[in-house]
Amino acid sequence: MGEPSDPLHQQSFFKKHWEGFTEFWGDRFSFLENYSRFLRRDKPIPSWSDSDVQEFIASDPIHGPTLRTAREAVNFGLTGSVIGAVSTAGVAWKYSRSVHGAGLSFLAGGVFGWTFGHEVGNHWLQLYRLDTMAAQVKFIEWWEKKCGE
Repeated sequence: MGEPSDPLHQQSFFKKHWEGFTEFWGDRFSFLENYSRFLRRDKPIPSWSDSDVQEFIASDPIHGPTLRTAREAVNFGLTGSVIGAVSTAGVAWKYSRSVHGAGLSFLAGGVFGWTFGHEVGNHWLQLYRLDTMAAQVKFIEWWEKKCGE
């Protein structure tokens, strides 16, 4: 009794539940593995410019238009962020005259506005019909090949 081969004593209660927890969330966030080979590198990928992205868009008839549409959706997020930040900070300043309150409202409004604007862009440009992650991965693969990585 109490030997290491005893199944009751092989794993602690917390370790067993932690492994179950990480497995559960690992299944739900498995899409992050698409980027792991680009993020966990010894040598970082060189920076690219807007002209490089445009060159990829012109060269790839399948993933190019998807990447262009995904880049257009960023403008919706930026617009929403500006509107959210300025409007919430303005309201906070009008009613409280508190610098720290207006600053926090500015930050929170920017985040909420970005999220709302991004969702509007997703629906306006119908990004839910496109595989934007595959287009981004293909671009990074193309860029690695072009740079000779």
